[in-house]
Amino acid sequence: MSTEAGWKEASWEEASQESVAAPDPAGFAHPDTVAVLAGRRSGGAELAPALFPTTTFRIPSLEVGQRMALDPSESHYYTRNGNPTVAAFEEAMAELEGAEASRAFASGMGAVSCVILGLCSAGDHIVAQRQLYSGTQFLLQAVCPRFGIDVTLVDGTEPGAFQAAVRPGRTMLVFAESPANPRLDLVDLEELGAIQGPLTAVDSTFAPPSITRPLDYGVDLSLHSATKGLGGHNDATLGVVSGSAELIASLWGFAVLQGANAAPFDAMNGLRGLRTLGVRLERQSATAQQLAEALFDHSGVESVRYPGLASHPQHDLAQRQMRMFGGLLAFDLAGGNEAGERFVEAVKLAQVATSLGGPETLVTHPASTTHAGLTPEELAAAGIGPGTIRVSVGLEHGDDVVADLVHAADKATAEFA
Repeated sequence: MSTEAGWKEASWEEASQESVAAPDPAGFAHPDTVAVLAGRRSGGAELAPALFPTTTFRIPSLEVGQRMALDPSESHYYTRNGNPTVAAFEEAMAELEGAEASRAFASGMGAVSCVILGLCSAGDHIVAQRQLYSGTQFLLQAVCPRFGIDVTLVDGTEPGAFQAAVRPGRTMLVFAESPANPRLDLVDLEELGAIQGPLTAVDSTFAPPSITRPLDYGVDLSLHSATKGLGGHNDATLGVVSGSAELIASLWGFAVLQGANAAPFDAMNGLRGLRTLGVRLERQSATAQQLAEALFDHSGVESVRYPGLASHPQHDLAQRQMRMFGGLLAFDLAGGNEAGERFVEAVKLAQVATSLGGPETLVTHPASTTHAGLTPEELAAAGIGPGTIRVSVGLEHGDDVVADLVHAADKATAEFA
């Protein structure tokens, strides 16, 4: 096989058996390295993710088909059950989260809905925090009661609040979001993971695994809207849940019936996004810190919420459970709603949009966009004011981002500062 003729005589499969084995991500501790290496166990030689757009597959026999139909790990039966491209993304996420298994969904809310409705039944009780993404809050407060599921909301930043609300024998799930949307309130994950009895789940969308891994703290399930930082390019709509193989298998049956399965193309883009996760987060975190410090000193900004600032009420907790502080921050403008409107109209480099985690810096006014469905009382309980602005820092040069947003703050608050 040492000559060119020898290579030509051998089949590609024979010639490549010893040369295409990918490095084992389990041999490397740093999540940035795992993100590059994970999801390659299919054995192919391709470096970029392989796309399997097919909806269905040939079944070798009825006997085998019956086994395939009931196997949560089967990726060559029907794409609503599983798909090779989606399986590669799930495998990568499990390795990155330090989990035994993962399940991908068509969106972050698909993942949240499966966890809540797939685990809980009529008569069950859920404990969740008040500081939540509005879609999750609506599901808990408006949909769950229709199915006879009782929900108690607590202040997730208050020590012991989750545990105190647990009803032994009734509470099936304790659900947290950390950092919380949009004000980046943190939950003590070690305290959450120590709760005995109910299952625990954390929506960690704002802190991908390169920043925080909830399962390391004893939490049962880690959830992400992979549409955001994990995908990282605003071109994949995905959700993912990671945990023990037993738990993910138990969710699989509901997920197949729910039908919110991840599309192969989105899974391919999500897997591609994971490859650059570490370097993107490093850049975004550095710029977010620079921006937060600049806004903190601005006369027209009443408060800034960023875990990397010493002024954040949970800065010490952030230092304990976050490797970086992320690319998200929120701040309150003097002048309320009027200043908020002026701000989003004044930005030039940043773009007004509701998502986050992509290469472009995005700004949004939560009270009128991401949390528009909440009542004034619910907005106040979540700490969202009329002048609250959320920023998702992109990959532009930090100096340009800071100059643009400080200039917009100048214009928005000139008569209020």
